[in-house]
Amino acid sequence: MVHDNHISERDLQLPHVEFPEISRRIANDKNIISLGPGEPDFSTPKPLLAYGRKVFDKSTHYSEPQGMLSLREAIVKKLERENNIKTDAENIIVTCGSQEAIFSALLTALDPTEQALVPSPGYAGYVPAIDLVSATPVFVPLKEEDGWELNPDVLKRHIDKRKSKVLILNSPGNPTGNALSRKILEEVSDIAVENDLLIFSDEAYEHILYDDAKHISIGSLNGMSDRVLTFQTFSKSYAMCGFRLGYCAGPKKFISEMNKDHHYITLGAPTISQMMGVKALSLDKKYINSMVREYKRRRDLIVPRLNDMGMPTTIPKGAFYTFSDISAYSKNSSSFSHKLMNEAKVAVIPGTEFGPFGEGYIRCSFATAYNKIEIALERMEKFLKNK
Repeated sequence: MVHDNHISERDLQLPHVEFPEISRRIANDKNIISLGPGEPDFSTPKPLLAYGRKVFDKSTHYSEPQGMLSLREAIVKKLERENNIKTDAENIIVTCGSQEAIFSALLTALDPTEQALVPSPGYAGYVPAIDLVSATPVFVPLKEEDGWELNPDVLKRHIDKRKSKVLILNSPGNPTGNALSRKILEEVSDIAVENDLLIFSDEAYEHILYDDAKHISIGSLNGMSDRVLTFQTFSKSYAMCGFRLGYCAGPKKFISEMNKDHHYITLGAPTISQMMGVKALSLDKKYINSMVREYKRRRDLIVPRLNDMGMPTTIPKGAFYTFSDISAYSKNSSSFSHKLMNEAKVAVIPGTEFGPFGEGYIRCSFATAYNKIEIALERMEKFLKNK
């Protein structure tokens, strides 16, 4: 029989997360409309699926751990064309989604007790990964009145000259939908140089932008190529979540060391997925643009309705989430979310999943069919009127 003394202290002390329980409830109760998952509800583009069927008829083997050369060369061209990042195939590592890339990079970059600076509210996967490498997360608060923009002065106050080693950026951001401006990125770059910080730039939602928002890769700024790891994925732009394919671009020495950790974690990303990745990077952008147009239509439905319900919501510039202030109804986002799911049959994610500065908010995903969002909003409105 397994007791706590058979389990590491590191694992026992991981922060409690509600995602698994929320996902279980959604799977087991078909009456629940989910505004929870961060996954496109679109199918993988048809040309990719057709190509995949051809690939399945062939025998495949392990690729080299760093990734198939043909894919890494295609990524090099993509980074120069779309991100203004000039690099070469030796500076690219292909991974099982960008989550594995981030974890492998944390193993490479941080020793126990060293610090990673994490803006909060921020993506829920960062802190557990930092904890698992026995490093220390330091939360840098983001404020709604700043449009969820990272404040360089606030960032400076959280840096420990001796212990702070990594700064994680996520733009466009999950859960806030903020897209970092060039001005802020330039100021952050100066701070990183002054304090010898390595920047992890998580750009999973780089193509999902609205109105006049633009995505700028901090790794493209002058003098930053040796200080930035750029993480990107096929999951969001190409609706390839289940194929588990991502990558990281960075300084050659770091990527070489990171490849050691990656090798022992997964050996390598799936060869079939990598072959499909090469094909994906050659696709016409109409497939991405079509998804983004529909996401914008849904965003323009959900944001005004949430505001009208008394849950102030900043219009997201990117990604496919709203982050709404529920302080008029509850001080506890977890309790609020559970009641909403139990009584109104609508699943949302409590703000505490995104760090301590997410309390008082809920995240809704609009990667859900338009008509389902309409029904969910009607249920939420009725629920709030009864509170």
